[in-house]
Amino acid sequence: MTVSEHCCTATNRVMTSKSKIVFEQVVSLLGPNSWTYRPVLEAWADFTAIETCSPTQKTEAIARLLGCVPALALSHSNADASSNIQTTLAVGRWSPQILEHLTLALQSLADMPGGFGDTHPTSQTHLYKVVVRAWHPSVTTYALHAARELIEAAFNATQLDLKAIVERLQTLRHKHCLGPSTACIVDAADDRDIPAIRLNTGNLLQLGYGINQRRIWTAETDRTGAIAETISRDKDLTKSLLQACGVPVPVGQAVESASEAWEAAQELGVPVVVKPSDGNHGRGVFTNLSTQQEIEQAYGVAVQEGSGVLVERFILGQEHRLLIVGGKLIAAAKGEYAQVTGDGVSAIQALIDTQLNADPRRGHEDDQPLNYVRLDSAAQLEIARQGYTPQTILPSGQRAVIQRNGNVAIDCTELVHPEVAALACTAARVVGLDIAGIDLVALDISKPLQQQGGAIVEVNAGPGLLMHLKPAVGQPRQVGRDIVAHSFALGDMARVPVIGITGSQGKTVTGKLLFRLLMLHGWRCGLASSAGLLVDKRLLHSGDCANFENARRVLMNREVQTAIIENGAHQLLSEGLAYERCEVGIITQIDWAEDLSAYKVDSHAERAKVYRTQMDVILPKGMAVLNADDPHIVELASHCDGQITWLGITRSTPLIQAHLTQGRRVVSLIEGKLALLEGTTQHVLCPLEALGITKLATDTTQAYNVMAAAAAAWALGLTPDLIQAGLLSFDPNTAVPQ
Repeated sequence: MTVSEHCCTATNRVMTSKSKIVFEQVVSLLGPNSWTYRPVLEAWADFTAIETCSPTQKTEAIARLLGCVPALALSHSNADASSNIQTTLAVGRWSPQILEHLTLALQSLADMPGGFGDTHPTSQTHLYKVVVRAWHPSVTTYALHAARELIEAAFNATQLDLKAIVERLQTLRHKHCLGPSTACIVDAADDRDIPAIRLNTGNLLQLGYGINQRRIWTAETDRTGAIAETISRDKDLTKSLLQACGVPVPVGQAVESASEAWEAAQELGVPVVVKPSDGNHGRGVFTNLSTQQEIEQAYGVAVQEGSGVLVERFILGQEHRLLIVGGKLIAAAKGEYAQVTGDGVSAIQALIDTQLNADPRRGHEDDQPLNYVRLDSAAQLEIARQGYTPQTILPSGQRAVIQRNGNVAIDCTELVHPEVAALACTAARVVGLDIAGIDLVALDISKPLQQQGGAIVEVNAGPGLLMHLKPAVGQPRQVGRDIVAHSFALGDMARVPVIGITGSQGKTVTGKLLFRLLMLHGWRCGLASSAGLLVDKRLLHSGDCANFENARRVLMNREVQTAIIENGAHQLLSEGLAYERCEVGIITQIDWAEDLSAYKVDSHAERAKVYRTQMDVILPKGMAVLNADDPHIVELASHCDGQITWLGITRSTPLIQAHLTQGRRVVSLIEGKLALLEGTTQHVLCPLEALGITKLATDTTQAYNVMAAAAAAWALGLTPDLIQAGLLSFDPNTAVPQ
């Protein structure tokens, strides 16, 4: 991918670059990895052509780069990014970290948090691994390539259009990344260690794993009934249901022609409101109409915005939106007219651009609290009602209303009267919505509706949240937390137990053993391993399924009560983990001489960092199962947030003895028998030689696999008797259905 076709100037299109940065490959790590807990891009960047430039060339190039992208020199909130970059840039010194920071800076300019970054040399001269937080692989890949081309342009004294790059990034962000309403729910879930999986390219998400998962689609949940949503779209039906339950609503009727609209207005009494029967976002809604011409013209616009038109008695007051979640008022916002003030020189059309659309709170996308004001047919009709045209030059100080609806973005949550809040909750219950946006009109939201002739005018399913998250005026409301709390009450188990198994040897056998034990315990278990993909007693896929895609299939399966995921070094280095956190993390046995040079992993420290990934994601209440007889694995224990169960052929080592003295867990052998030890408590199980896979206790590798499976099952609450029964009945040839 290049950015030239999107954003280069004529000068750059014909450039023949001599200073190139070569990407050998770009790896998308989709989950926790050896760098960080979050998805990243890992680019293998060859800087040979850059680093062999003269010091003068480098200094001049950096000056040109800073002139093109001043934001690069600013200190962004990238606490996890490579440090001292500002000092490096200030003295004009080249560093490969510049590619990292420029990629993050471009993402920040496109309104994405910069996030994590790192730059690491490899054993190959001039080749570095440049790592950056990936909010979406397509978006960050573009930012990475754009950063490369900006650096190349600086070294070759050519130019790129930064504004076009940022605009393209923003377009990609809006296309691929979660919208702000959905993102706030994901962030709130993350704060509670509730994982989120995106199920489509839109905003459909799974929160939690397996049998305990819930699904959301922006502000709709799997508790939002289809019938309730259908009712909410039919405004006339909604109004009749509310009226039957004593909720104040405006009197009105459906009409099928402009003449019927005028007749209805005469029956109801002017002024009236004309609006689509199933429209949204305030489009095609006209208020305070009194004349036949106004009403018939409004009908012509409203009928284009929906499948029918309603005429209702006009309610004096301002529009308000109340957010109801789980029967409680969570947030409220009120609207204001969009209007311009004359200066005696400019036409109304120009005033809209200079006074309304110049407001930074307005935008075309869904991350701005206010929309741009367009001179559409509705706005032109509104202007005409006041005796103006778009070309009218307003006298200085004279005002003209452009929009009366669709500008609800002023927080008023603290002002809502308890009786108003109760009515809004009743309206949501009447329609049947667990999450609802209640539109009402009132002069003063701090007083009961009945006292002021106010009314509820609409009940909306899947309400937008941006007006509450990012109000134009007032305090932002963290409504995502309330939606997550509605889906998962405190103490609810959003997750299912996840057991991650990594190492060089024994992963598959350990997974099979544990699968057998958990099935005996009565759990519907999912297993993604080199032996296949299993759920309960069904083999869904045969062959090697120890990869990200199949692990996610286990976690997404609504039948699964516990998940066993095998993770080899190759998967960790090419994809990352499929889960954010786990209850049990097992490191079986590691071949510290394993050849990982294909991933530019050559040293012991780099290998250890790869396997450490499994330790990093164990929950504070979780358990690590580690081989105490490998001193290098012992070193990884410090990275575990939870408890540790040590495995050892003998329990006499100082490490194990100290662990037992502290009342902690050990799985070892006592006189050739498998033993579960916790402090001074001992559960001595069957002889190791009774287990066929150990070859009469002569196969030490299999002994460690048996101990690891027993330790994990013990951590998950299985009894020693059940563990013994499962191990004795285990047959590796039939453990996985064929």
